[in-house]
Amino acid sequence: MPSMTRVVESWLKGVMPRLSCPFKSVEGRRVVRIGLKRVTWVLLCALALLGLTTAWWTWRALPLRTSTVELAIEPGTPVRQIAHEVSRAGVDVSPQLLYWLFRLSGQSRQIRAGNYELTPGVTAWGLLQKLARGEESLQAVTLVEGWTLRQWRAALDKAEFLRHDTQSLSDEALASRLGLPASALEGRFYPDTYTYGKGGSDLQVMQRALRAMDRQLQAAWSQRDADLPLQDMEQVRILASLIEKETGRASDRAMISSVFHNRLRLGMPLQTDPTVIYGMGSAFDGNLRRRDLRTDHPWNTYTRNGLPPTPIAMPGKAALQAAVHPAPSKALYFVARGDGSSQFSETLDQHNQAVDLYQRKRQQRAQ
Repeated sequence: MPSMTRVVESWLKGVMPRLSCPFKSVEGRRVVRIGLKRVTWVLLCALALLGLTTAWWTWRALPLRTSTVELAIEPGTPVRQIAHEVSRAGVDVSPQLLYWLFRLSGQSRQIRAGNYELTPGVTAWGLLQKLARGEESLQAVTLVEGWTLRQWRAALDKAEFLRHDTQSLSDEALASRLGLPASALEGRFYPDTYTYGKGGSDLQVMQRALRAMDRQLQAAWSQRDADLPLQDMEQVRILASLIEKETGRASDRAMISSVFHNRLRLGMPLQTDPTVIYGMGSAFDGNLRRRDLRTDHPWNTYTRNGLPPTPIAMPGKAALQAAVHPAPSKALYFVARGDGSSQFSETLDQHNQAVDLYQRKRQQRAQ
């Protein structure tokens, strides 16, 4: 049986005799080599041109139809559809080219869902990196130390670009969504600045603040001073909220805590106005009267001994730390000096003298 090589050679000589002729001479082989070199150079030039064109397209600024483009990518969106979403959002770019950039880069599987803001100067490569790193356009809401739950929810309701999933919920329904008892929302959220992507949920912000407060409270409890008259972390939270509302100057926190601790040890009423105001709710008109101090309710620390049943505000880290690290003192009283600071006294006579002094000063300033 003839070999395959001979069969092919016989076929070439019979079917394409003219093509085999040039290879039989030196001149013919030289011509072929020159032709191959030219073809190779053409291919190399074409590849170089393609590479330069690709690099130019990848790194040039993408034309935007508006000053900023908002791009929303839902979870589970295919890469090809993401490329089309970029174009539909307001970027003048070929979805097909963008898709192949995503695919050939090896980062297509890293693209994350979210809300992105594209600004002038963004390139196709920069866009890919933004999507792969999940660099969402973030908004922020600040929740202040000493705010109540009502103020907390009002701030979230006004936050821009935040999805208000809890706005229509009662406090009881919100507590249920968060897995808490109906009366356990006050003081449960840590005051801080929270960022969120556009279209994020206010419920997610609340969950983050809830976890942050749990971490701060556990840290404070684990570092507490010995022999505190506090039974558990919830009492720390309650006392910290009182310290937060009574503190006008940060340097006074530990002394205010000391007064409250000393009174708790002696069984004295705490007699702090912010608890009375909190218990009055919407009935408080900005003026606290003597009859208000005598009207009994669970948060009236003039008529009831011990801590109130719940926190009265959202305490910050400094107030939590002061609650578990009171200053060493025998002080039982304090009065506002009028400049944000407080005057502390160990006896009632000293306290009355301080009250008279600073009341006269306030009256003089008023005149």
